[in-house]
Amino acid sequence: MKRRVLVLMGGRSSEHEVSLSSARSVMAALDPDRHDPIAVLIDREGAWTRDGRGVALCPGPDGRGVLVPLEGGTPQPVDVVFPVLHGPFGEDGTVQGLCEIAGLPCVGAGVAASAIAMDKALFKHLAQRSGIPVADAVVVTAGDWADDPDRIRRDAAALGDVVFVKPARLGSSVGISRVIGPEGLDDAIRLALEHDERVLVERGVRGREVEVGVLGDHELVVSPPGQISYDAEWYDYETKYQAGRAELRVPADLPHEVAERARGLAERAYRAVGCEGMGRIDFFVTDAGEVLVSELNTIPGFTPTSAYPSLMGAAGIGYSELVTRLVDLAVARAERTARLRR
Repeated sequence: MKRRVLVLMGGRSSEHEVSLSSARSVMAALDPDRHDPIAVLIDREGAWTRDGRGVALCPGPDGRGVLVPLEGGTPQPVDVVFPVLHGPFGEDGTVQGLCEIAGLPCVGAGVAASAIAMDKALFKHLAQRSGIPVADAVVVTAGDWADDPDRIRRDAAALGDVVFVKPARLGSSVGISRVIGPEGLDDAIRLALEHDERVLVERGVRGREVEVGVLGDHELVVSPPGQISYDAEWYDYETKYQAGRAELRVPADLPHEVAERARGLAERAYRAVGCEGMGRIDFFVTDAGEVLVSELNTIPGFTPTSAYPSLMGAAGIGYSELVTRLVDLAVARAERTARLRR
């Protein structure tokens, strides 16, 4: 019997269009002999539609999720949800929580891991507690900035001449500023606070940007590192998404011991967060060979040419196989969870 795979796409974040492209690729890669894809669009205001008609995902009468037409009609059973969503309201544990309430297997990380990885400040704190090297940073809340901006300025100055100011819970470099010296700090913090009430002021690290893909729950596949090259001062939104501005080289041109250290740290970070299914771990590698973990993405870009599928391809797992494995992992995890006494 075919599995009915609900593919969620779009979403309310700035990565809406990237999500649509990724989701179309996922649907095309699902084995038609094993899967029956159901496409649901989440628009920029948060409305869910299928074929232009409003729908909602709800627990069914047997505790398993169904897709309910809001204008009336027969609810459609669902077997597994594949959220191809990025950023807030999709990658941050919210949709994952909905799937848990609906009793549905969900591809990728669960509620806690998704929320931790989405919050750059929380992820950095957990990484430090786990002995994982990260760039030094200061966490600033809206209340901190209102109460004692001078202390924040002093703390930021102690990080060095170059810092990055970023919203703690946002993706795609939205709201991020590169600040040289003290002059632009205030404006950068105010900009970041427009997007989130928690802001990270992070030491600028000179070096290469490297990414590692991880697949699995208990037994993990860890890809070779890939290196991002781009024609800009830093990896901002335009550089990420304008064609031809950035390139991923796999494997990265790194000494063997540095590459293996990145792979080992990727696995450590993945397990420390409690990640499942998939993840892409981003690093800074300095000229001296120091490897620093930057962040963990629980739903990375998913077109066939995106970084995560390219990294897993270098690990010997093609795109269609990758999509199938992720669905199988979600179903197996739900079956294990169902046996727990709660």
